[in-house]
Amino acid sequence: MRVVFDSRAKGDPRGIGRYVRCLLEALRETAAQDSVITETHRPRRADVFHSPWLDGAHIRCPCPMVVTLHDLVNLKRRGEYLRTGVRFRLRYLAVQKADRVIVPTHVVAADAQERLDIDSDRIIVIPEAAAPPMYPRGPQEIAAVRDRYALPEHYLLWVGGMTHPEPRKRVAELAQAPRRMPLVLVGPTRPWAHELPDVTLTGQVSDDELAALYSGAHALVFPSDDEGFGLPTVEALACGTPVVACDAPAVREVLGERATFVELGDIEGLLEAAANTVRPAPAAPQWSWADAARATWGVYAAACTQAQTVSRRRVPRLPRGAF
Repeated sequence: MRVVFDSRAKGDPRGIGRYVRCLLEALRETAAQDSVITETHRPRRADVFHSPWLDGAHIRCPCPMVVTLHDLVNLKRRGEYLRTGVRFRLRYLAVQKADRVIVPTHVVAADAQERLDIDSDRIIVIPEAAAPPMYPRGPQEIAAVRDRYALPEHYLLWVGGMTHPEPRKRVAELAQAPRRMPLVLVGPTRPWAHELPDVTLTGQVSDDELAALYSGAHALVFPSDDEGFGLPTVEALACGTPVVACDAPAVREVLGERATFVELGDIEGLLEAAANTVRPAPAAPQWSWADAARATWGVYAAACTQAQTVSRRRVPRLPRGAF
């Protein structure tokens, strides 16, 4: 099978970049001997094209197309996002035309059916997973990362992108709410984030540093009220750190009883519950990127088979006696 994979987003420091990097590596590790993956956004001479992000979807694709749809917050919360122009609508139109749509949770699957009118048989739920470097780190690594970023011995942790304000993430409210423990925010920033009061910003960090920051935290706080998956929560559990989250449907689906949940919007309750959390944390979900890759190979095969079936049906039959 010849797969063209749009890997342009693998340098993105946010969750989409993590998804592209981890899935691409796992796809290569689990590929059959006769399967080839080419990294490009031009789907030529391929059996299937995979766009792992919305921006790579094609209105007209010369081969079967698979698109990963991470969430639909832009459609669900139009007033909070600027990307509502013609080009953005065309991207969603391209998703509607995809042979298969991969989503990380059943919550996103339901959103795709409701808001994009995509048939359920074209939607496949494939969860995400913690990256291989996300595992509990020892005292020396934890102490080193604390020294590097001047962190206290006990702190609460939040992980995500702060390149632009996203009201659904509730980061500003988290920073302004009263709390009993210091708060550390990890992720790429822009000037607005440096105006948040009484927090420590680390900026973008390496995977090893992130794993050490997770491992040394008292708890991960996750105040989002709308998510497609909530990857930092799985990463934190993989590093042995308890998670306290607002009860967003997708996060509840992913974590089940592995986290402490508070009501949506109850930021003070979230911080108080996090301060009261004790170790050990529950084990992270056992799903791996290798599992995700194997499921994705199955999606590729199904898309190709369907396209071949449709193509055969479209071949006109010659009338009897034509020769």
